[in-house]
Amino acid sequence: MMNAFSMTRILIVIQGSILLFLALVGCETGRPKYAEAPLSGTFRVSILYPNGEGKTFDFEYYEKKHMPMVASFLGENLTHYETEKGVMGRTSGEEPPFLATGYFYVNDVNEYNKAIAQNRDTIINDFTNYTNIQPAIQISQIRKVIHSDAK
Repeated sequence: MMNAFSMTRILIVIQGSILLFLALVGCETGRPKYAEAPLSGTFRVSILYPNGEGKTFDFEYYEKKHMPMVASFLGENLTHYETEKGVMGRTSGEEPPFLATGYFYVNDVNEYNKAIAQNRDTIINDFTNYTNIQPAIQISQIRKVIHSDAK
């Protein structure tokens, strides 16, 4: 049989667990807050495919085949990746400057470079399956991540 002191301790533990859960989960969205945000200090590899006359890009192939293939080469160094499809430029009706952009988020840029070097031919030979564009690549270190509370 439980005494009042034991019951109070159990209630405090339960309340603490609920508060911790609410702190980790966005109450209004039902999903973890900031779970998809890159952490400062990691690296983002941006692969940009410039738009232009005669340029072609098979976005479905890029998303379903090319990016997962490259991601598999990066292993545990990869935290996540993203794909974007350009829809317009600065103003409505203006062509997007890039048809597509891909991002790989990695912890160690040297490990990224090693993995890409080991698989360079496979990656480059796959380009013709989805594009005729020579991509521009930039590697950036994420310095600061700021989240908006705007709804």
